[in-house]
Amino acid sequence: MSDTASLIPLSDLPLVRPGDDLAALLAAALERRIGKLLTPGDVLVVAQKVVSKAEGRYVDLARVEPRAETQRLASEIDKDPRLVQVILDESRRVVRHRPGVLIVEHRLGFVMANAGIDRSNIDPAMGAEPVLLLPRDPDAFAASLREKLGAQFGAAPAVIVSDSFGRAWRRGTTGTALGSAGLPALIDMRGHADLYGRELRVTEIGFADEIAAAASLLMGQADEAIPAVLIRGLMWSAPAQPASELIRAAEEDLFR
Repeated sequence: MSDTASLIPLSDLPLVRPGDDLAALLAAALERRIGKLLTPGDVLVVAQKVVSKAEGRYVDLARVEPRAETQRLASEIDKDPRLVQVILDESRRVVRHRPGVLIVEHRLGFVMANAGIDRSNIDPAMGAEPVLLLPRDPDAFAASLREKLGAQFGAAPAVIVSDSFGRAWRRGTTGTALGSAGLPALIDMRGHADLYGRELRVTEIGFADEIAAAASLLMGQADEAIPAVLIRGLMWSAPAQPASELIRAAEEDLFR
């Protein structure tokens, strides 16, 4: 690990629309901010929302017709049945629900509220009542973006696609890695010694999540308009793993 890291916000991206070449937009923003130089240990954290926008992951609630069973669930939890239908369409199953709350297992394996579907900071021109879904495959997007930036800059940064998650047992949201490439999303410290020589038995570090949370301090949650952050100065030696490795297997999960 390094003892110093710098966070460099990329705040001058244009508003992203469906079909935009997000890699080209990010490359141009990087050139304006740091020139042509990417260095080993650079990590580019990109907000999920701009990835989803570029992929055109919009649904217009005005065009959604909820099924009868969806309407019954929506009545129980006091949510718009059209929104509940979109949530269920993006999910493997409902984990928990109560009035005002719908926790699901997303099709990608994330356990989260409302399947990550968002209404904030969305261009109203995208529909009468647009909502935005999560990216199709955040790990694949991160790998593709890393490859394209590497071809342009001559050095490929690690890439993280991040989103804001709530957490069990804790209030508030924090940055979380949905996708990653070029770094170890999870670092297994089991078998290493602690400060006093005791063997670590259970310690695994959510490295990609920690980086996403750091970037989230600059990205913000409201009108900050910082969709990407370059983090410099990190070091690691563990092999690269995608962010999907962070998802706990159901048989290991005592709480769902």
